[in-house]
Amino acid sequence: MKFAWKKAIGVGMLGVFIGFSAHAQGTSQPAPATSATPAAAAARPTADQVLDHYVNAIGGRAAWTKLNSRVSKGTIEIPKMNNLTGTVEIHEKAPNSMLAVITLGGAVFEQGFDGTTAWSDDPQNGLRVLSGAELDDAKREADFYHPLDLKKLYAKMTVTGTEKVGERDAYVLEATSAEGDPDKMYFDAESGLLVRAVNHRHTPDGVAVFQAEVEDYKDVDGIKLPFTVHQTSAESAFTIKFTEIHHNLQLADGQFAKPAAEPAAK
Repeated sequence: MKFAWKKAIGVGMLGVFIGFSAHAQGTSQPAPATSATPAAAAARPTADQVLDHYVNAIGGRAAWTKLNSRVSKGTIEIPKMNNLTGTVEIHEKAPNSMLAVITLGGAVFEQGFDGTTAWSDDPQNGLRVLSGAELDDAKREADFYHPLDLKKLYAKMTVTGTEKVGERDAYVLEATSAEGDPDKMYFDAESGLLVRAVNHRHTPDGVAVFQAEVEDYKDVDGIKLPFTVHQTSAESAFTIKFTEIHHNLQLADGQFAKPAAEPAAK
């Protein structure tokens, strides 16, 4: 069982963001669509309108572009593994550098992107350079202004209807990347905030699907960020709670680069 959680975290570590994941050890699926009345269907907003509402809800473009780096620290808990806990630390720098480090049960999981090279290092797969669809995923997720750039990051975006997320109505936006994998984003119809994301992520074992419930938004330096993410995939379910987020720190470019390979043991 110990190896199982290491594999699950290693394969899907970056799905914690955005994506932007409810049933441990089971495939996650979004809630069934609710049927819309003709009036509701006629009033359905466009993808541009939903995204504009979202950007305004999280502080607006002007507030976001005043920021150029972010350091987020928090905890991770896996309830099904005897409430196993660990730490999470994420460093981000504009325009597209990112380093995420999860320490859990004595094991360290890292993934980074320095603007050119994407890499990961975990107990299952070791240190490796990401390429192909994995590299495309990493590039998209490392965009510091990701919420502002969603229209650029996906080839096609369509509002498909309205569904319930908890007790709230949410517009469902289906986003298709150039690689053809459709992601779904659920935006609270009233507040405009992202409340759920279902993302496809490419891994060494194939394509994995992650569902994330995003909540506990707080104001940080003029923008709103979620402080709690409940994530589920076919192999794991865990919760990340951020305890501190700081902006516009001086972050050295070198920290995002792929580490040097350790010499083979003799």
